[in-house]
Amino acid sequence: MSYKLEITNDEIKKLPKTEFSGNIFLIDTFKKFDIALPLLSEKKILGFDTETKPAFKKGKENEVALLQLSDSETAFLFRLQKIGLPDPLIRILEKESIKKIGVAIRDDLRALKKVESFNPGGFVELQEVASEMGLKNNGLKKLAGIFLGYRISKSQRMTNWENEILSPGQLKYAATDAWICNELYYKMVTNRE
Repeated sequence: MSYKLEITNDEIKKLPKTEFSGNIFLIDTFKKFDIALPLLSEKKILGFDTETKPAFKKGKENEVALLQLSDSETAFLFRLQKIGLPDPLIRILEKESIKKIGVAIRDDLRALKKVESFNPGGFVELQEVASEMGLKNNGLKKLAGIFLGYRISKSQRMTNWENEILSPGQLKYAATDAWICNELYYKMVTNRE
């Protein structure tokens, strides 16, 4: 299968919009965490992302507020300011046999390590895969356009991820960002082989 090496913003605007349509599991209590853990532990490939409340003052940096892990059917959204990074979740983040797929993950991992120290394992950086494939565009939005033929919305990116209650738009956005990484991995690996 062939693919384009680059895509313009105008080309992306013409693509149909997509968003995650599976189950969103918001985990903001330890009781919900205990329910989600067995479901999550059996996954072998997960899209990965985090969200942080934007800081509009120079030199100010907020703590990561949300960790997203998703397969093609279920997105797990962890409210870190409510449950932190429990040991079983850290073990998933460290486990080499569970692939965690993301874009620009270095900053995400750095932020997560400020919550709790851990040794990341099994992470796949899609920007590196894109570079190896000769692509000129390696951001999430452009990769989704090139490989999936869809446009994803980034409208919720600069919202307050520390709100007591996350809006339906925030939940859908957060789930989509992790899910699309999962979908991209399958498309990009298939194209590389």
